[in-house]
Amino acid sequence: MSYFCDKYPVIEKKALAGGIFSITVKCPDAANAAEVGQFANILADGYTLRRPISICEIDKDQGTLRFVFEVRGKGTEVISHANVGDNLDVLGPLGNGFKVPEGKKVIVVGGGIGVPPLLGIAKQCGADCTAILGFRSYDKVILDKEFAAYGANTIVCTDDGSVGYHGVVTTPLTEELAKGNVDLVCACGPEPMIKAVVKECEDNNIPCRVSLEQRMGCGVGACVVCSCMTVRNGKEYYSRVCKDGPVFDAKEVRFDG
Repeated sequence: MSYFCDKYPVIEKKALAGGIFSITVKCPDAANAAEVGQFANILADGYTLRRPISICEIDKDQGTLRFVFEVRGKGTEVISHANVGDNLDVLGPLGNGFKVPEGKKVIVVGGGIGVPPLLGIAKQCGADCTAILGFRSYDKVILDKEFAAYGANTIVCTDDGSVGYHGVVTTPLTEELAKGNVDLVCACGPEPMIKAVVKECEDNNIPCRVSLEQRMGCGVGACVVCSCMTVRNGKEYYSRVCKDGPVFDAKEVRFDG
């Protein structure tokens, strides 16, 4: 795995919703090495510990990486203040991403800020992708129009019914799986949502890959802060989300571990 650490210029910034920002940086070396589902560790000025932020979009031709993140503390708040022309200290791309074979029918299921790392799959698969995106309410909906613009059949769900389907993502997922012709499900979001998605896939015998959210330190597998319990060949062992993930085969993850 190749990763880079440098200060890269911000070339675009947008506010997508309350406390949610999109920042694009010019970083040809990192963009050329990046894969869908990976992340980067970004340093906030005045802090020592970097913040892990998923890669939303990769443009290898333009040499850019796009990050979409929610302000959840002082560090991400500092990062959100970066403007066009400023430099961001970025370590990445890190981890293992989604491996989606060409020509496969894929459903992506995202919850809240777990939606951004799935956009690259829609970009890759186009009309072969169905995107089921869950949010708390209308004011938290992000990227739905971009999924649709890439050709994905896009279904928006909100907890309060303020837009789209009123309810959780598993109901439309069940309906889509019942139609058949699905090769793979990819999910990212809160753990309760991921567990429910994995159960639906198990019941329908559909392969599932999940991107896990975990507190991280170094981002390169050295500090072991982000360990999670996994199972392979019948044996349990701790995996590092930053280095062995963040994307795992759902069958390998012990969510109660």
